[in-house]
Order: sequence, then structure tokens, then C-alpha cells
Amino acid sequence: MNIVLLSGGSGQRLWPLSNDIRSKQFIKIFHKEDGSLESMVQRVYRQIKTIDTDATVTIATSKSQVSAIHNQLGENVGISVEPCRRDTFPAIALAAAYLKDVQGVGEEESVVVCPVDPYVEDDYFEALKALGERAQKSDLNLVLMGIEPTYPSEKYGYIIPLGKEAISRVSMFKEKPTQEVAKEYIEKGALWNGGVFAFRLGYVLERAHELIDFLDYDDLFCKYETLKKISFDYAVVEHEPEIEVMRFAGTWKDLGTWNTLTEAMDSRAVGEALFNENCENVHVVNELDIPILCMGLNDVVISASPEGILVSDKEQSSYIKPFVSTLDHRVMFAEKSWGSFKIIDIDSESITIKVTLNPGHKMNYHSHKNRDEVWVVISGKGKTIVDGMEQSVRVGDVITMAAGCRHTVIAETELKLIEVQLGEDINVHDKQKFELEY
Repeated sequence: MNIVLLSGGSGQRLWPLSNDIRSKQFIKIFHKEDGSLESMVQRVYRQIKTIDTDATVTIATSKSQVSAIHNQLGENVGISVEPCRRDTFPAIALAAAYLKDVQGVGEEESVVVCPVDPYVEDDYFEALKALGERAQKSDLNLVLMGIEPTYPSEKYGYIIPLGKEAISRVSMFKEKPTQEVAKEYIEKGALWNGGVFAFRLGYVLERAHELIDFLDYDDLFCKYETLKKISFDYAVVEHEPEIEVMRFAGTWKDLGTWNTLTEAMDSRAVGEALFNENCENVHVVNELDIPILCMGLNDVVISASPEGILVSDKEQSSYIKPFVSTLDHRVMFAEKSWGSFKIIDIDSESITIKVTLNPGHKMNYHSHKNRDEVWVVISGKGKTIVDGMEQSVRVGDVITMAAGCRHTVIAETELKLIEVQLGEDINVHDKQKFELEY
């Protein structure tokens, strides 16, 4: 199975856990059998590999998410990087070119495209595999998955099939309706459009070449910023005269708000939280190293992270976006390909950060023009390189770097540092990278 996962989204609807570079699919809230936590993208990737160990998985995403993907899924997952946002058709066209020219997928092979963040069980991925097999042998160019509606939703578009068979031709598509109109659609056998479709790779490449002047993957990547913003539905689906839809009646949830996210949580607390006996339908996600005590609350979600604290009625939590838009969006926590960082204090001329490096990983070899830095090793061991001088470091060691000094740190085991940045003009753009001759 060749599967492309579309990974987009902003970080506002699940504030304060999400931010400009940490979308909802990277938030770790689901417990695995061993008690550890996993995110939506980790859960989906694990489920795909459970159903098809040989599946070729490619994630189509922006540059800002690449580090988090490598952090959570490792270095071997395929990533089609969008230089900038250009909607779903350019993203899928670029991913198709990536599959052909980088991954070596044949044009006659089928590809399944779906969002990266649905909350589903393994039967969903069994259905995706069947969808790909159908696309491989079907006389039609597109096969969609339609989700059996569980209520008349106003949030989704609808697929109107010609019949009620497991696989049938599509009659028409309808945009997000009112609740009353949605009821009428459902009575006629309509399905939710979950943004899942399959096709033979050559078909989408042919459509891409018709609409975009490019030679191959590298050429398309270089021209990407010039492309028109257009969805796959408008560019391809609406112009295809005959399309099939396959029904799916299993679990499928779009965890786009705190209310829907807490419905899928397998415990009422992630992180340290206490509840008295008068709490009902209360969920807490706490990423801070302090406890949260809940007393006498009903239908409430509480979320705490270095970005801020949310205390909200669950129903009202759907409306936080305009309020979050007014806040300062300094990123206080991020996962990188080498580890993670968390800002723990900000002053007028200093910033204090807790840095965790994964074993065998290192920071870029870099310097800063306008700030000095101090590292204090608080856990693990590794080595630093400062202006070409190598030094082994362990717990308690202190390393100082003056402005202009080139430096990096390499972790032998998991390595935790306290980094103190000192200067009158501290900003994320004050960084120059260098090749490490090592």
C-alpha cells in the first residue's frame, strides 16, 4: 500500500498545547499498552504498519513540521516537504512526483491519500487497503471513501452516491449544509466526505502536468511558490465525470476541538491532576511540572503547557480561536529532529531554556552575533565542540560561549541541559549555521 498522509493545520484550536509549529497531530495524549503516551501521528503510523508492514508511508507537510515528524517517527519515514502552503492539489501533485522520482513508485501503482489526524481503529486502515486495491483494478480514475454519518453534521461536506451498495458511483457532492439539509442528505444515503481518495499514480501525475508546467519532482519543488492555491476537489474531483465511493461504517472522529479530543481520551488526565468526588466529565492535559487540582467541576477541560493555561466549558472550547489570535505567539515548547526544548524563564536580557537531546543526536554547529550562552549539563553525557575544540561533558559541567563563538553539543546518552541566553537583543533570527568539520 502506498499512502500519503496530509499533515497541515494551525496551532490555535487546541491551544495551549498546539502552537505555530506544533499542530494537534503531535500532541501526546493517547496511552499505549506499556503506559507511555503517543500522538495522533504516531498512532496512525503504528496502525498503518500493523495492517501492512510493507506500506510506503509519505507525509506531505510544511517545513515547520519536519523536525517534529522526525522526532516522533524517526528518520526513515518519507516526507514530501511543501516549501510554502498552496492547498491540497499542489501538495498532492508534489507528493505524487516525490513518490515517482524519489521513492521509485510505478505510475501503474495505486496511491491512497488521507488526513494524518483522524481518530480511527484498525478497520479504517483495512478499508484504506481495500480502497487502494479497488483503485488499482477499477476502470474509473478516482475511488473515494465515504464515512457513514452518525449525526447530521454541519462541519462536513457530503457525498451523494447513486445507490446504497458497499461501492457505488457518485451522483454529486454537496458543501457543508445546515443541520436540516444534512438530515435530508442522510435519508437519501449520503456519506460524509472525509477527504480520503485513491487513484493510480500516473493519473494524478497526468492531471498535474495538464495544470502545471514542470519536468519532475525537483522542478516542481523549485516552482512551488509560484503555484496557484487550489484544492484537490476543485482541481481534480469536480472535473472527473465518473467516480466511485466506498462506504466505511467504522469509528471515525475528527478531533478538531478540545471537546471532541477529550471524547477520545482513554483517561481523564494526562499529566499530574487530582479530582474530588464532585467532578463530572472533566478532563485535564497537563504538561507542566506542577499539579492541577479540580473540585466541583462539570463538563470542563483544563489544559496547561508552557504556552499558557486553558480552563473552559467543553462546549465553549470550540470558540477559542479568535481569543488565541490576540495572544503573543512566542513558541515556548517544540520538538526538533534532535530532541526538544522548553522555555522556562524570560527576562529583559535573558532567556532560560531546558534542552533535551536524544542519544546520538546533535545541534547544528552555529553562532550568535548578539548574545552569549551558558550550558549547564543536568543529565546524561556527551561532548561539546566550541570553536573547533572538543570536550567531553557530563552532569555538573558548565560550558560558556561568547557572542560570535561557533558551538554545538553531541549527545552520547539522552542529554539534558539548562541553556541561558544573555544579551540585550535576543531573537530566533540571530543564528548562523556552519559546516562541522568533524
